[in-house]
Amino acid sequence: MKLKTLVGTFALAALPASMSFAWADAAPEMTDAERAQAKQIYFERCAGCHGVLRKGATGKNLEPHWTKTLQDGNKVEGGTLKLGTNRLERIIAYGTDGGMVNYDDILSEKEINLMARYIQQTPDAPPEFSLKDMRDSWKLIVPKDKRPTRQMNKINLQNVFAVTLRDAGKLALIDGDTHKIWKVLDTGYAVHISRLSASGRYVYTVGRDGLTTIIDMWFEEPTTVASVRLGSDARSVDVSKFKGYEDKYLIGGTYWPPQYSIMDGETLEPIKIVSTRGQTVDGEYHPEPRVASIVASMTKPEWVVNVKETGQILLVDYTDLKNLKTTTIESAKFLHDGGWDGSKRYFMVAANASNKVAAVDTKTGKLAALVDTAKIPHPGRGANFIHPQYGPVWATGHLGDAVVSLISTPSEEAKYAKYKGNNWKVVQELKMPGAGNLFVKTHPKSTHFWADAPMNPEREVAESVYVFDMGDLDKAPVQLNVAKDSGLPETTAVRRAVQPEYNLAGDEVWISLWGGKTDQSAIVIYDDKTLKLKKVITDPAVVTPTGKFNVFNTMHDVY
Repeated sequence: MKLKTLVGTFALAALPASMSFAWADAAPEMTDAERAQAKQIYFERCAGCHGVLRKGATGKNLEPHWTKTLQDGNKVEGGTLKLGTNRLERIIAYGTDGGMVNYDDILSEKEINLMARYIQQTPDAPPEFSLKDMRDSWKLIVPKDKRPTRQMNKINLQNVFAVTLRDAGKLALIDGDTHKIWKVLDTGYAVHISRLSASGRYVYTVGRDGLTTIIDMWFEEPTTVASVRLGSDARSVDVSKFKGYEDKYLIGGTYWPPQYSIMDGETLEPIKIVSTRGQTVDGEYHPEPRVASIVASMTKPEWVVNVKETGQILLVDYTDLKNLKTTTIESAKFLHDGGWDGSKRYFMVAANASNKVAAVDTKTGKLAALVDTAKIPHPGRGANFIHPQYGPVWATGHLGDAVVSLISTPSEEAKYAKYKGNNWKVVQELKMPGAGNLFVKTHPKSTHFWADAPMNPEREVAESVYVFDMGDLDKAPVQLNVAKDSGLPETTAVRRAVQPEYNLAGDEVWISLWGGKTDQSAIVIYDDKTLKLKKVITDPAVVTPTGKFNVFNTMHDVY
């Protein structure tokens, strides 16, 4: 067993506000070269959870007042608390039981020491990013009038998978019918999501480095037709989808600077930037309220914009960008990702460090519910199905607890009226072998419910997925060891099985086997009915695959 659970979350636990400390006078020395290297590693590996300014969200606060070594004599619960370099090295190497992954198989000992010293320094604040900066970065590679007027290839575009090749800074488009790689394209670093145009023609990507691209799949081979940079750290994009506005605009949200940007949906020409800095739901000013998930409403010409640190959910009306109208809904802090309920009326978003799920009623423009859940919900887009006992439910897994929570959701169908009393309650918790889940998934044509656990400290758990029988959810899930099933040689690094994704027909489930940078990775495909291995897609180009987005299922929010 790794030492992760021995290090535990207490290592960075909050201390009483009234307690005073005598801190070490200075952080450990670092050369300019070391600091530059550590800054890059922090951006790639740490900023997403802990924030650019290190104030914390999903991850703990890592400002120097927590990370520097306390001088001897400061007692916490009867013991001397010392963070500092040695303790931080152990936390980085072995992770925590709060959901932080172990980095001993990702970073070298030297890099771990480097990061332990770096997070004791005063945080570096990156530069702001203006509309002019955005316009200067914009590249219209293929103008609209130079693009095809019809599909020029014979690929079944609805069953194409857009697969993030994280550390390569690329996106693989894979033909779901033939299981062959169609094209690998350059994108931003570590594409977080791929979104589809209303027609299914364009793939929009956003990298963690803020670079957004449009890929046109009507060419004989997929072609990047435009790109723009939103800032220095980004996570989300979506198009306008309401009737009459299909693909007219694209919105992108950034972690840094904390703002969202609106662009032309077919060229990415920048139009508007809106800051999200302001007050939290607790009434305190926050300098880094990052934009997490964004989705396009089908009920109104609006986007649902979730602002992480403030706990504010914004309904942004895109009918008049010059006179922008925004509805601000208070929910809970540290909003992250989420998806639609089965009716597509309610957007369900995890306030993960608050251990809650917020439900937004896009019809009324109000908060429908705040649901208490187990520790650190992380749904991806979640999953919808009809529970045999509780009716319509939406599901989320958890980074910090060994369960999947099933939340009862409303329905206007008369046959589900008898379940109304359960609405907005966790009606069941499915037992997982450990914490560390990132994604859950099912399909309207399936009898199975899939969950991964890539952030778990135990190798066998992280390399497996777990499949529940929706006809008998009290049964233990079937464990599928994706790493072993891949047939690839065992490696030193953990090969994390991540993000189950269905194909168009709903009869296959694709799993990313996310290995180290220098290890061979793979996409492992299972037959959803039999749970038998069907195909392994592996190639030297398949480097650290993570998120996968089937075109049809992404367009129509099938999960």
